[in-house]
Amino acid sequence: MIALGCDHGGYSLMQVVKAHLDAQHIAYQDFGCFSEKSVDYPDYAHKVGHAIQDGTCDKGILICGTGIGVSITANKMKGIRCALCTNEYMARLTREHNDANVLAMGGRVTGPGVAEGIVDAFLMTPFSQGERHIRRIRKMEEDE
Repeated sequence: MIALGCDHGGYSLMQVVKAHLDAQHIAYQDFGCFSEKSVDYPDYAHKVGHAIQDGTCDKGILICGTGIGVSITANKMKGIRCALCTNEYMARLTREHNDANVLAMGGRVTGPGVAEGIVDAFLMTPFSQGERHIRRIRKMEEDE
């Protein structure tokens, strides 16, 4: 199950993403927001992060105006590895190398067709299980 969350700046693109997931019969849980009325993006990033932390969802997709705010917020949560991706290559490599579990995109900077390709690359690419990548992920998760 995919956890979805957006703010008002990502609402329009999230509707495209949801239609794309529906067409592929990919299950998701929509944590909002549910209109273009101004909201605070951390609220939705937290909802998506918690759904992954508690095992309700395996991966997440977050969208705000630029993708920056939701990605910063999500990455502060234990066990969340959120990648802001602007193209399919980034989405593929963040899954292969970083085992990212949340994709962030910018609704005001990413077009619908590009977003669909990014989502597909993110959801369909497995983690490589490479030793060097596992070692690096462990280091990311260490407290300094």
